Amino acid sequence: MVFFVTSAQNVNDIIVDEITKVGGTDINSISGGVEFTGDLKTAYAFCLTSHVATRVLLGLYEEEGIESSDDLYAASSKVPWEEWVNPQLTFSITETVKHADWLRNSHFAAIRLKDAVVDRIRDHFNQERPVVDTDNPDVVFHVHLDGDRVQWYVDFSGRSLYRRGYRLAETEAVLSEYLASAVLYRSDWYKAMRGDGFVPVLFDPFCGSGTLPIEAALYATDTAPGIVNPKRTFAFEKLPIHDAKLWEACKAEAIARSAEGKKKDIRFFAWDVDKEAIRIAKANAKAAGVDQFITFGVQDFTETTEDDVPAQTGYVVTDPPYGVRLDDNDVPYGIMYQKMGDIFSSQYLGWHLSILSGDQRLLSNIDMKPNRTNSFNNGGIPCQLAHYYVFSAEEKAEMTAKAQQRKAERLSQPLSEGAQMAYNRLRKNLETINPLMEQQGVTCYRIYDADMPEYSAAIDLYEHTWICLQEYEAPDSIPEEDASRRLEELIDATERATGIDREKIYVKTRAIQSGRKQYIKFADTSKYYIVNENGAKYLVNFTDYLDTGLFLDHRPIRARIAEMSKGKRFCNLFCYTGSATVQAAKGGAVSTVSVDSSSTYLDWAQQNMRLNRFTTMNHFFYRSDCIQFLHDTWDRYDIIFCDPPTYSNSKSRGSFDIQRDHVDLIKACMMHLDPNGVLIFSTNFRRFKPAPFLYDDWDIQDITSETIGDDFARDPKIHYCFLIRKKLEAKLVKTPVLRVKAVLKSNADKT
Repeated sequence: MVFFVTSAQNVNDIIVDEITKVGGTDINSISGGVEFTGDLKTAYAFCLTSHVATRVLLGLYEEEGIESSDDLYAASSKVPWEEWVNPQLTFSITETVKHADWLRNSHFAAIRLKDAVVDRIRDHFNQERPVVDTDNPDVVFHVHLDGDRVQWYVDFSGRSLYRRGYRLAETEAVLSEYLASAVLYRSDWYKAMRGDGFVPVLFDPFCGSGTLPIEAALYATDTAPGIVNPKRTFAFEKLPIHDAKLWEACKAEAIARSAEGKKKDIRFFAWDVDKEAIRIAKANAKAAGVDQFITFGVQDFTETTEDDVPAQTGYVVTDPPYGVRLDDNDVPYGIMYQKMGDIFSSQYLGWHLSILSGDQRLLSNIDMKPNRTNSFNNGGIPCQLAHYYVFSAEEKAEMTAKAQQRKAERLSQPLSEGAQMAYNRLRKNLETINPLMEQQGVTCYRIYDADMPEYSAAIDLYEHTWICLQEYEAPDSIPEEDASRRLEELIDATERATGIDREKIYVKTRAIQSGRKQYIKFADTSKYYIVNENGAKYLVNFTDYLDTGLFLDHRPIRARIAEMSKGKRFCNLFCYTGSATVQAAKGGAVSTVSVDSSSTYLDWAQQNMRLNRFTTMNHFFYRSDCIQFLHDTWDRYDIIFCDPPTYSNSKSRGSFDIQRDHVDLIKACMMHLDPNGVLIFSTNFRRFKPAPFLYDDWDIQDITSETIGDDFARDPKIHYCFLIRKKLEAKLVKTPVLRVKAVLKSNADKT
């Protein structure tokens, strides 16, 4: 008999291996699955033992030259369906269709086949017809159309071959059994198992409902997935070709192999931060009959230490969450992956890792290079399985020594004349700025800002760990070769002056931006780092955008906002990544509103708030054009922080120019300001001049000099900042005067 095994994407080779093990022949891997030839025993064995297949179909007939629905009906009517179904049995039809333009839609093929089956059975059984049952049919037929070629099948295994039956409950994000098995098959753990019964340690620190360790235990104990649930039935048990005696013998053989396999020394470990997930995983493992091999634990892997490592060496196979875990201790995706990578690389020396992720960008946050990768598809989500090896302490020491030697050789080379000049200036700046910033508790600050015209760039230091070097675009009069040379010299000088490796110096070119260009994404790494400022944490990104997510020149005004916000209602317009909102919340604001037209930045703002555990219901985020927001809402605020772009475009309102339109913007803000409130108005437009008549209407205080940090003192025009309040009217209040007439009785009274 010829069988067709349906499969998920990129697993055909695994199915070929499974077919070979049970004795299948004439194996042919094609799109969507694998064909093979075998007898009934081979097919039974495959249905029992396959870890990856999703369905097995038995081929019946095929025909070519089908060019219409009538042709399909006529050809289908010739098939002896009475050999498979009768009026006492129910049936249903499934279909797959490719390149058949002559069909109205793919489902119409199933309808035409259904008509042919019913008519054929009715003719054969004296007008009695079988009943179509799509929910629980006795027999399922399948029609496959590819152009003018049609193939008919009967479902042999049932459509849920991959369902083992051990899942008593599930967590929110579930990895299917067949995909978990495919991941394990691709891992180094599977390759390390030996014929002598050796099973290496396996660890899943993000186990969820336990699918990966349970499937691994089935592999390790040689337990056929088809015998996990004793009450499980297969579609072939209702087919006329079924041999019950042979089937029982196949099952008995599989049960005996499993019993022998469970004598092995198997140690698996599975953690999850969610207590309910671990409860579910334990119950599922018990239902699968493998709970004795898995040690479950409630543990947040990102908070573990060396003492928590479950074994000296082993294999990690895991499917971490693709997002934020929903509790107050969460950090966003990228940071979680970064922490995970740091823990693996520092604590799991000599371990092999296989990490599945539904977002390839997140894997870049793991600061290791994968040895190889595999692609999968999980419920329509493209996934990548990355395999790593963590070097042992000895291997790391050897590699570190070589890297240090290469760095020493590079740094021993003399700097060019230009690079030496830049180095000298940087060292002079650092000697002045570093003590001031250390005294103020500042860890992210500017160390250079085009101090020398020929080296035109801004250099920012973050946490004494990373450098963001933003080169100002050279004018057309400077040859490209000279511009490139100067940039390299500045990078060399920065590495020497700061001691920060070149790998952590991120270089960007800052050109004049207009319109939507200011929002262009440079890369798509989703690699974020945590930095600190004034007792709060922020996410920064050095690669994906022109700006990092934190305007360092606004550091003093953010601190001032924290001081002003206790018990206040705070509104952050053009909020960007919400850094000012974080400081307002930290300062004790009773409520915050953050508004921005960019969903990317608004999401970033929410992540910053979550990072600082400001997750209560009194923090609101609105994706809206800020000017439109001011005209469409009525809320009042005690503090409004407005830091608009110099220029922007909007489909709904046209362009915005800060010098031309700041009056209307300020008026709109003042409409929402409490009588005793304050508008903090800031702009980075270097030639900004507030309209003089604004001073007639409001009390305006220029606090620019107070909001320029010591690291920006060389550039006092980096921004302008004003406090704008409503003027208080002075009223003359008349008060009654009480006149007392005294009666003097004597000279003593007069005295």
